[in-house]
Amino acid sequence: MMKIIDGKAISEKVLEECRLDVEKLKEEGVKPGLAVVLVGNDPASKAYVGSKARTCIKLGLHSLKIELPESTTQEDLLEVIEQLNHDSDIHGILVQSPPPNHIDESAVVLAIDPAKDVDGFHPENVAKLSLEDPSGFVPCTPLGCQRLLAEHSIETNGANVVIVGRSMIVGKPMALLLMGKGPVGNATVTVAHSRTKDLEGICKGADILIAAVGRPNFLGKEHVKEGAVVIDVGINRVEDSSLSKGYRLVGDVDFVAVAESCRAITPVPGGVGPMTIAMLISNTIKACRNSLTS
Repeated sequence: MMKIIDGKAISEKVLEECRLDVEKLKEEGVKPGLAVVLVGNDPASKAYVGSKARTCIKLGLHSLKIELPESTTQEDLLEVIEQLNHDSDIHGILVQSPPPNHIDESAVVLAIDPAKDVDGFHPENVAKLSLEDPSGFVPCTPLGCQRLLAEHSIETNGANVVIVGRSMIVGKPMALLLMGKGPVGNATVTVAHSRTKDLEGICKGADILIAAVGRPNFLGKEHVKEGAVVIDVGINRVEDSSLSKGYRLVGDVDFVAVAESCRAITPVPGGVGPMTIAMLISNTIKACRNSLTS
């Protein structure tokens, strides 16, 4: 029987764990702090930043929201990051992506202190993930996907996993996590992408199929074998005039076509999305704990 993997419920469990961790840290005289920097006025980015700030406050973290105008120069942004690097009340720094076109995002990533890089994008943290060094930070979305698999006792040991998408944000770190040694690892991982030949055949061999390609309803029933587990990372807007807002959210997987064939599947929305913020808070608490021993 097909199971819906409820990311909202699992994220609430993670956030409750975070709340208890924050209380313990406060007893030790420290309050985890997250700074979120937004450059420009993109409405979706503003909404994400607001959601992160509200979650921090709700859980008792110190939340610093810095909103900079679209005209902010790269020099000025790097100066803000440098100040946050030296702010002892801030344990995690996140610069909302994507920045305006005139900002070099790779330079921004490099400027963040790796010990405060709760997004897990700094080369030092990427290397730690590759080396299976637990002191580093794992990007929030792959970490959230791994937790979803763990909470539903989905066996990864020896499983064939296909990840469609090779970004540094999801695809590559997801592959490293699931092929690593550990309780939710030891998988045989294939990373597919836009140049992959016979994508359908490769996906059909997956016990666990993870879609992170950023194209609405890209994977259909022909890509999913009977009894597979499907994790849909995609969040895409498609026009829908029947709704007052004029659009609806869909994943990279055609949920309606695929769901009946799956053993388990994440919905969009309400699957992977809520886990990303939950793991960001978790990474911030980890950064705070690390700061006590550094």
